[in-house]
Amino acid sequence: MLAIVLSLGAALAFSLAAMLINTLAGRVTVFQLARWQMSMAFVLTALASLALGGWATVAPWQFWFLAASSVIGIMLASTTYFAAIYAAGPRLTALLFSLAAPFAVIEGWLFLDEALSLGQLSGIGLILGGIVLAIVAAGDTHPDDAPRRPLWQGVMLGVITALGQATGSLLARPAMEAGVEPLTAMAIRSGLGAAFFIALMVFPFARAARLPTGSELRTVGWSAFFGMFLGMSLMMAALSSGDVGIVSTLTSTTPILILPMLWFTTRRAPTPGAWAGAVLAVAGTALISMAA
Repeated sequence: MLAIVLSLGAALAFSLAAMLINTLAGRVTVFQLARWQMSMAFVLTALASLALGGWATVAPWQFWFLAASSVIGIMLASTTYFAAIYAAGPRLTALLFSLAAPFAVIEGWLFLDEALSLGQLSGIGLILGGIVLAIVAAGDTHPDDAPRRPLWQGVMLGVITALGQATGSLLARPAMEAGVEPLTAMAIRSGLGAAFFIALMVFPFARAARLPTGSELRTVGWSAFFGMFLGMSLMMAALSSGDVGIVSTLTSTTPILILPMLWFTTRRAPTPGAWAGAVLAVAGTALISMAA
C-alpha cells in the first residue's frame, strides 16, 4: 500500500512540475529555464545526498556512466522537454513522454538482447493509439493547453525527449544496479547538466535578454522541487518497497493527472478524446511494465 501511495505521489509531483513549466512559456526562454532549474535541482539533490552519505557510493566508472546519462537524459532531453511543453502544452507533452517506455523496451531488445513479448508489443500499440487520439483532440483545447507552434514541432520535440529519457536511463542502469544512491545519481546528472547550460552562455542564442523576475524564479524553483527532487525521491522510495511494474505504471499516470489540473485552471473540461488518449497511454505503459 505504501508503494502505491508513493508512486501516485510521484506522478502528482511530475504533473505539478509540468503545469508550472507551462506557465513560464513566452516569459522564460528554454535555455534560461534549463539553466536555472538544473542549478536548483543540483543544490537540492546534492545537499540531500550529503546528508545521506551518498557520495561515498559512487565509484569512478559509475560516475562516467552517469555523466553519459546526463548528456542524453538531461542536456538533450530536458531541453527538448521544456521546448515541447512550450510548443505543445503540458497534456500532449506528458502523453508523448510516455513513449519513453516503448523506446526503452526497443533499446533493450536492440542493445541488450532482451526479448520482446506479446504484452510489450501490445503496450506499444496502446501508447501509440493514445497519442494519435490526443493529437486529434489537440485542436479543441483551451489556449492554456493549446499548441503554441505548429503541432508537428511539438510532437517532434516530445518524441526526441522520450528517446533521450529512455537512452539516458539505459546508460544509467549499470551504475544504479551497482548500488549508487539515487539522489546522488540525480545530483551528478543535474550538476553536469547545470554546468553545461551555464557554459552555453558563451553563445548568444543561449542568453536571455533579461534575468527572470522573482516570481518567475520561484516558479522555476518549485518546478525543480516537485519534478526533480520530490517526484524522483518518491519514485525511488516506492521502488525500494514495491514491485517495479506497479511502480512504473502508477508513476506514469501523469497524462491522466494533468487533465483535472487543466480542468481546474482553465475551467474547461478536457475532451473525451483527451481522456481516452491518456487512459490508453497509461494502459499501454502498464502492459509494458507488467510484461518486463
